[in-house]
Amino acid sequence: MTPPKVTPDIAEPAQRATTSAVSSCPGPVSDAATPETAMPDTPAPALKILAKRSQFLAAARARRQGAGSMMVQARRRAEDEPEAPEAIRVGFTCSKKVGNAVARNRAKRRMREAARAVLPLQGRPGWDYVLIGRKDQTADRPFELLKQDLARALERLHAERAPGPKHPRKDGARG
Repeated sequence: MTPPKVTPDIAEPAQRATTSAVSSCPGPVSDAATPETAMPDTPAPALKILAKRSQFLAAARARRQGAGSMMVQARRRAEDEPEAPEAIRVGFTCSKKVGNAVARNRAKRRMREAARAVLPLQGRPGWDYVLIGRKDQTADRPFELLKQDLARALERLHAERAPGPKHPRKDGARG
């Protein structure tokens, strides 16, 4: 099958349309959007990606909070851990319960974008976060609600907890 021929009289307006769409026309100018007010005083902490299985397992042993569209695990790193002490580290995972590879990758992409939007604002430096996708919820939930779920989970994870009552062991032993 041969490609359709494009005549110069058709190609030139199309090319002009694409180049004019990327024009250098400034957007609406606002007095409030000066560089001094647009940038915060302190830079947002850098997001690093968890890559090793041991890092995911360490987060799995720490705090966890369910949200409507994902599970969030979080742990505060020890002071003696040398790797990026001021950075926020984040990992993403989806089990095969979420679906095939296409569904898992879509869910992880959505969680990645939500993390980029929410973690620099509400995450804490020196913490590791693992976001775990849920079947039929992570991929289908509207993106604004996905970000709200992550923000709500972070609020609950970082809330001060009152010590709970000690429950007696089933075998009657103390300790």
